[in-house]
Amino acid sequence: MKVVVVTGGTRGLGLAIVRKLFAENYRVVAIGRSCSEQLQALMAEAAGQVAFQAYDFSDIGGIHELALQLGRDHGRIYGLVNNAALGHDGILATMHEREISELLKINVEAPILLTKYLLRPMLINRAGRVVNVSSIMAATGFSGLAVYGATKAALGGFTRSLAREVGKAGITVNTVAPGYMQTDMTDSLQGDKLAAIKRRSPLGVLADVDDVASGVAYLLGESAARVTGTTLTIDAGSTA
Repeated sequence: MKVVVVTGGTRGLGLAIVRKLFAENYRVVAIGRSCSEQLQALMAEAAGQVAFQAYDFSDIGGIHELALQLGRDHGRIYGLVNNAALGHDGILATMHEREISELLKINVEAPILLTKYLLRPMLINRAGRVVNVSSIMAATGFSGLAVYGATKAALGGFTRSLAREVGKAGITVNTVAPGYMQTDMTDSLQGDKLAAIKRRSPLGVLADVDDVASGVAYLLGESAARVTGTTLTIDAGSTA
């Protein structure tokens, strides 16, 4: 059974990805700062097919050891979904330098380092999948999200260049770019603001976490064996 690591896998989009991959018969390791009740319930149902690994990605220095621990506990990793991210918003001119540093560390540096170390078993196996979770903000921009948008755009550039580095080893690297979804990160979007976002969609709705999870599962599967270096946008058509 193929092992896939999902960062930020305890709630929201990450949890939906874990559920979807479990349903498609992967062994899934969900990484998060603490285990949620929803993930605990899924682990009880999954009978060993879903596992939790505690980690805080603000600790950049421990990522190499984390990767080694994942290998010891779960064998060679087949897939990595870099989903964990911070969503601080704020006007750049008044944003604290500490918040900027946190966003860059957790949204860019951490996934790059984790990918670096988990690529090694994929290179040995000459097979593997990396899926980076970005955002439509990387392409459209949004007032108050300059730094967040920059981190998500960075993942797109990372995807394209890494796909060229590792393609001949049978490893694909892709990005999923969700639009607005109803998650903890977008709880502030209510009322007129939420209605305005829905109006931008040709479908008149927001994408939801299960839509995005299905896109991730596609990129991890055999049907996407010749898909690499690209971005799959899942936003109910709002950027069309």
